[in-house]
Amino acid sequence: MINSKSLLPFCFICFPFFAVAQKDTTEIKYRRSSLYTLMIDDSTRPHASAIKEAFEGYPVPEKFNDHNLKNRMLSSKALMDDQTVTISAFLDTNAIARKLIEKWFNRTKKGAFDMNLISERGQYNASEMDAKVALQTKRGLALLADAGEELIQNTFVLVSDFKYMSHEEMIDKAKETSDAVQKISGRTNVGFGGLSLNSGILGAALDVGKKGYLVKTTSYLYRLEWNDSVSSVFYNDFWTDSLSLDKKKVAAFNTTDIFKLTFIGKDDAWADWPSSIYTTKSEDELVGKATIQALDAVIAKLQRKHEEFRTKSPLYTDPLAAKIGLKEGLEANDTYEVLEKTQTEEGKTFYNKIGTIKVDKKQIWDNRYMATGDSINPVDRTLFKKVSGKEFYQGLLIKQK
Repeated sequence: MINSKSLLPFCFICFPFFAVAQKDTTEIKYRRSSLYTLMIDDSTRPHASAIKEAFEGYPVPEKFNDHNLKNRMLSSKALMDDQTVTISAFLDTNAIARKLIEKWFNRTKKGAFDMNLISERGQYNASEMDAKVALQTKRGLALLADAGEELIQNTFVLVSDFKYMSHEEMIDKAKETSDAVQKISGRTNVGFGGLSLNSGILGAALDVGKKGYLVKTTSYLYRLEWNDSVSSVFYNDFWTDSLSLDKKKVAAFNTTDIFKLTFIGKDDAWADWPSSIYTTKSEDELVGKATIQALDAVIAKLQRKHEEFRTKSPLYTDPLAAKIGLKEGLEANDTYEVLEKTQTEEGKTFYNKIGTIKVDKKQIWDNRYMATGDSINPVDRTLFKKVSGKEFYQGLLIKQK
């Protein structure tokens, strides 16, 4: 049960929660985008079970809300050049967009909605977010619109296809012709902490005696459509709660096709795990590690390419720092906007740019999956240098330019 009184400070006072000590390990609450991850499931691909097990154990990156549905497997032949037709058919046939809405509004088996999850993730006052009451007031409408723009509209679906290749196979193919070498070396992922498939990896593969594992992931990104017209239809035609369940609205929601997912784009990334580094690890363990690193890398690439997919992160002060690193694709000299959250009297949220910071290349956090092997990495954040702006305070947010 959500305590609405405990949420009031987040709605009306700007960021009191962030006033914590620099080394405080308490999770900082801020509004995140939401992510649902799926994979192409093909049992005939090499190391299929290891790849599937690694994916199923892959936690949604902490910069996102976990919006996973029960089904995270899409049965299809792996390694096709373009999976968009197959994926679109799966999303439509399984009414994935509608199920994402069901999860947002905590729909019961009988068809009733509530605002508990939205209140929790958005740090809204739970009682004010009750749609039946909110629709009757100017502030209520503003809060619903704010929740739509801040939360529901930033719901993404990521479908990934994986390809396994051993160093030996890669080298043999690369040696066939100079064209093959050029083709492989052109599939780079420069800047993601050594995940480039280029001449350097070819050399490393030779150095470790043809032992090692590469996994390539191609990921397809979709965004849930939520705008004023969709919102209006939802609250007017479908909304019903447990206190006054409307069976006609339940039936209408069950058959609607108003909810859609928009294709944003696709990208791919490689991850390389030479076996000499982990002499005690099995092939499946190494393939699993490469699977997770490749997935982290492709998410980072998609964020660089698509602004709507970029996430915000809290800014720590004294020194300036953020808990992001190589896993998020951070590179030396990257610049970030510093954002201040403000709200209107009705509760509508705005983010104003108040400065710019730059990555301090002397301390970049290597937070990739098992990046340091079995050792303990004492660094848990990346440092930044101020480029412009007035005095920064704890609780501001940053977003990559």
